[in-house]
Amino acid sequence: MNVTGPETGGGIGDPIQHGGNLSRARALFGQALEPWVDLSTGISPHSYPHSPLPGNVFARLPEVASAEKLKALAAGAYGAPSTAHVAAGPGTQILLPMVADLVVGKGRAAVLSPTYAEHARAARLAGFEVLETADLNRLAEADLAVIVNPNNPTGRIVGRDELLALAAIMRGKGGLLVVDEAFMDVSEASSVADAVDAGGLAVLRSFGKFYGMAGLRLGFVISHPETVARIESRLGPWAVSGPALHVANEALGDSQWRQAMRMRLKEDATRLDALLAAAGISVMGGTSLFRFIRDPRAQAIFRHLGEHGILVRRFEERPDDLRIGLPGESDWPRLEEALKTIERAK
Repeated sequence: MNVTGPETGGGIGDPIQHGGNLSRARALFGQALEPWVDLSTGISPHSYPHSPLPGNVFARLPEVASAEKLKALAAGAYGAPSTAHVAAGPGTQILLPMVADLVVGKGRAAVLSPTYAEHARAARLAGFEVLETADLNRLAEADLAVIVNPNNPTGRIVGRDELLALAAIMRGKGGLLVVDEAFMDVSEASSVADAVDAGGLAVLRSFGKFYGMAGLRLGFVISHPETVARIESRLGPWAVSGPALHVANEALGDSQWRQAMRMRLKEDATRLDALLAAAGISVMGGTSLFRFIRDPRAQAIFRHLGEHGILVRRFEERPDDLRIGLPGESDWPRLEEALKTIERAK
C-alpha cells in the first residue's frame, strides 16, 4: 500500500478536539433540540448487558485473580500468544505515551495519517520528532512507526503482510511498530496480535468501543513479554478497577454475544448508509461503528445536523471530512427527519 498525501511535522500545540463533547456542541447550537443525539464518536450504541455489580466491588481493591483472568480472556479474544503477552490498563489513551516511551533513543516517529490525533501527540510528549504522512513507505525510516488499523476515521486497512514486513524492519534497528486495532472487533482485516512474540511490534486493543462502554476505561497492549513487563511495571498494581474487571471478564468471555453484535452493527451501518444516500451524501469509508464522509458541503451538513440537536464529528484541519457514528435505537427517527431536510444545507 502506497498512499500519497501531505506530510506534517507539527508541535504539541493546543488540546486536541475529540468527539463526544456535548458542552461544546451546546455552546455552538444553543437553540438545538434536547436531548442531544451524539453521533460524534465511534462507540457502539449497544452496551454489553453485564450482570449487576457485586455490592463490595467499590469497597475492595481489585483482586489479582480477577486481573489474571482478564488477561487470559483478552489473550483468547484478541489472539495473543499467551497472558504474558498482554498488559491491561485504564484505557488505551493512558497506554499511548507509555508505549511510545519504550523506544530507546528518541529519534523520529512516523504516523500513518490522517488518523487519531493522540498518537502523534503522545509521540511528541515522549520526545520524538513526529512525521505525519499518508505514505506507508515513509514509516520504515522512523524509530517509532504508528498505524491505526482499521483506520479512524477513514476505515483504511493495511494488509497483514505489509505490517509484518514493517515490524521486521523496526525490530532490526531496535525500533517499534505500534498497530492500534481499536476497531478490529468489527473488521474483516487480519490482526497481527498473534505475531508479537518476534519483537518490534505492539498491538493496542480498546474494550469500550465495541462493547459500548467507553466510560469504563479499559484497554490492552499486546506485545513481547519483556515489553509487557515494562509497561506493567509503570502501571503498578490495580491498574484496572474492580467494576471494570467484573464487566470485562463477563464480556470478553461471551463469544456468542460478540458474534451476534458484529452482525447487528453491520446491519446498523447498512441502514445508516441508506439514510445518507437518500439525502445525497456518499459514504467514502469507515467501519461498521462509524461512517466516513468527504463532501464539500461537510461544514454545512455539520451545522444543519447540529441545529437539529445531532452531533457528528468534524475535523477543523480537514473541512471536507465528517465522521458519523451509529444512532441508538430510539435516535434513528431524529436522524432520518433531519436528513430529509438536508437539501437546505447545500
